[in-house]
Amino acid sequence: MAQQFILGAGLIGAELARQLSAAGDQVLIGSRRGTPVAGATAVVVNGSDAHALTEAVRGSETLFICTNPPYHTWAEEWPPIGRAAIAAAKATGAKIVLMGNLYAYGVPDGAMTAQTPFNPHDSKGQIRAELWQSLLSAQEKGDIRAAEVRASDYFGPGSSVNAHLGDRFFGPLLEGKTTQVVGDPSLKHSWAYLPDIAETLIAVAREEDALSRAWVTPHSSHDSRLRIADQVAELSGVQGKVIGIPGWVLRGMGLFNPRMREVAASSYQFTHEFIADSTETEERFGLRATPFEQALHTTLDSIKAL
Repeated sequence: MAQQFILGAGLIGAELARQLSAAGDQVLIGSRRGTPVAGATAVVVNGSDAHALTEAVRGSETLFICTNPPYHTWAEEWPPIGRAAIAAAKATGAKIVLMGNLYAYGVPDGAMTAQTPFNPHDSKGQIRAELWQSLLSAQEKGDIRAAEVRASDYFGPGSSVNAHLGDRFFGPLLEGKTTQVVGDPSLKHSWAYLPDIAETLIAVAREEDALSRAWVTPHSSHDSRLRIADQVAELSGVQGKVIGIPGWVLRGMGLFNPRMREVAASSYQFTHEFIADSTETEERFGLRATPFEQALHTTLDSIKAL
């Protein structure tokens, strides 16, 4: 029975723990509060404390980094988490699999693959680019083994107000009301289902030759939010409406709310088509995204049950 360590007990960390446990692995999941997660042993640990993280990870085959600090604290929190993870992996021999996103690509010029060059558009993209580069640099020195799994915005059961396709989006639609969204709702955008993200993380961790590079997780949908609203109506029998929040409103909100300031800074992801290409991942690991209608049905059922 292999032991795995997950840093971060949020939605991705919890789903990853569930899948690893179901596969027979012993799972430890670390967070500052020691958040309990089904199928895992909760550990209290500060992910930016190299010594504490090293001791927590010791004996584990993989260190999965699934934590995600609040937007407005990225500059303060991500660099020490990266340094601590490198120190822990070097000391214990655990491989690192980093849960990533597409921020470092900036404004896209076509579909984004793992080979698409970084071109950060805001500070968050720059921070993510530097984090990955620090892991690559440590690997090139022979200190660690690492990979990154990148996904666009996620959705699925439990996705709440912080998700662009969470209950704040679906809730009003299920009541036949209007939901407000960032950017242009008519533009295509890639959406990753939570279980598919976890499955990709595990597939990459299981293959030694999948390390030293990044992979893009399969995505269930590349539809616009207008089209998704129509699909919600088809499944529920209730037709809601989607409207975009003007950019000037977001920027105004950002004057008083640090999180909204960062949402506005990354709103380019919803003012351009934002498409992820996972062809290489699908061919390498034989993975396929969960059909969107199935994933959407499960997500809507979870919201109705609230």
